[in-house]
Amino acid sequence: MQDIKVSVPMEVGRGSISIDRLLQGSKLPPEQIECLRSAYARTMRSLRLVDRDDPIAEIVAKKVIEIGTSGVGDPADISKRVIEQLGVRKPPSV
Repeated sequence: MQDIKVSVPMEVGRGSISIDRLLQGSKLPPEQIECLRSAYARTMRSLRLVDRDDPIAEIVAKKVIEIGTSGVGDPADISKRVIEQLGVRKPPSV
């Protein structure tokens, strides 16, 4: 059996459905919203989650917002903390 590697593009807007819905009407500055979107996309990619309509995507988005609005401003750091706090082990690399 052959392993197939799938990459998810990091386009703004794509892959951010859950977090965009939660941030709608937010009074956060645009640069912080962009940071949260980036952290969300990074976390979803790290966990190999593709379906943004899956309930876990909303859980991830809420946790990204929680951590990202608590003073953590680096998308990579936010993503790392989300994964740690959710108690999820990242899938092995293919």
